Amino acid sequence: MLFNSLEFLIFLPLCFIVYWFVANRSLKLQNVFILVASYVFYGWWDYRFLSLIALSTVVDYFIGDLLSKQDSASSRKRLLLASLIVNLGVLGFFKYYNFFVDSWITAWSGLGVEMHGSTLNIILPVGISFYTFQTLSYTIDIYRKKLEPSESFVNFAAYVAFFPQLVAGPIERAMNLLPQFSRKRTFDKEQAISGIHLILWGLFKKVVIADSCATYVNSIFDNYQDHNSLTLLLGAVYFAFQIYGDFSGYSDIAIGTGRVFGFDLMRNFKLPYFSRDIAEFWRRWHISLSTWFRDYVYIPLGGSRGNRWQQLRNVAVIFIVSGFWHGANWTFLVWGALHALFFVPLLLVNKNRRNLDQVAHSSVLPSLKEFLQMGTTFMLTTIAWVFFRADTVGIAWEYFVRLFTSGNFSVSYLNIERYSIEMLGLIVVLLLFEWFHRKYEHPFVGRFIWIKISLVCLMLLTLGVFSNHQEFIYFQF
Repeated sequence: MLFNSLEFLIFLPLCFIVYWFVANRSLKLQNVFILVASYVFYGWWDYRFLSLIALSTVVDYFIGDLLSKQDSASSRKRLLLASLIVNLGVLGFFKYYNFFVDSWITAWSGLGVEMHGSTLNIILPVGISFYTFQTLSYTIDIYRKKLEPSESFVNFAAYVAFFPQLVAGPIERAMNLLPQFSRKRTFDKEQAISGIHLILWGLFKKVVIADSCATYVNSIFDNYQDHNSLTLLLGAVYFAFQIYGDFSGYSDIAIGTGRVFGFDLMRNFKLPYFSRDIAEFWRRWHISLSTWFRDYVYIPLGGSRGNRWQQLRNVAVIFIVSGFWHGANWTFLVWGALHALFFVPLLLVNKNRRNLDQVAHSSVLPSLKEFLQMGTTFMLTTIAWVFFRADTVGIAWEYFVRLFTSGNFSVSYLNIERYSIEMLGLIVVLLLFEWFHRKYEHPFVGRFIWIKISLVCLMLLTLGVFSNHQEFIYFQF
């Protein structure tokens, strides 16, 4: 079920009514309803894959319980290993089986050896990477004795399948979200209004920005051989805003929906395109994933401890693993490797934690230095996004070759393509909204709130009605 679909427009108010006016008689009933609603939400896409969520839920619930009762270090390690094998095994099979088989055959073909392998038409279950990491955080934190196991199977199952963030995050830690299922929840008007504002802002970023950009991105990337340099440059920029509007829009809708039901989910994006270096970008982009890798992969590897070569190794591992998490394609590995290369110079000069404050914190506009830093960071991330979007590494390379060698930066594309100027205007509107509200969670605060809401609703109606409701990009991860 898509957040930007008619089905969800009906599903959400119905859940709201039942949750607050029927199931509010007891906390347990509310949690049971959340669990049922979450399974309906996910099963709307393909009910068969509910078995995978159920498997992860049952395995990790009982392993977590056993971990809390074991004092033997070796027994605890075996239990943790069992959780890792089951969860990563299922994830690896559905997400990477065909990739490894095809890569094996291609590698031998390059050496002149013809091999034939039987790959399966495996459908990637929506959100499997997200809820797998969510359940793993539960068992790992119990193993580390940072978390007590849940006493209620219903609460834990509802935590794993919580529908607002089930299929594309934020990847919630058990330490943050799970205790909320044990606390009494009463309707809070201000919290609900804040949630609705976030939903509205997320829909704006998804429907008005991301889906509008997608029209141009798909056309440009599918026919990159026929376009001039300016068009290819715009294609890369459009995709940068498509994936930002798409993914951060989903996160805003998820957080807002959770808030409507009395839950607080972590913020997943903090204006990443206003970052002044790559390190700051990764503190602001997909925060739930980057902090997950930091706590469960990077720090256990040694983090920033050790000599310089060990630090560089850890950085390389974390970015490449992050790339591979996004998909079974060499393009994602290159994307991760590029970000590692962009990050390394900051690490070498000990400036990777330089920009921890808000940009232009005490002024309306950025300084020239900050403006150039933000421009450079955006350029680097946009270069990497081309590999993320391209079907193959070869296509991404050809895209850049044409971009830098055709030498034609005429504005003919802007005049020929319908509404291209308007698309650039929408991106400017997004940037202005975010810049002048960069100290807040969303723009619907402060003065002129109803004017801003009316403007967003008008754009949603005019563009949303005629747009093709596309799936969220991160559904495929």
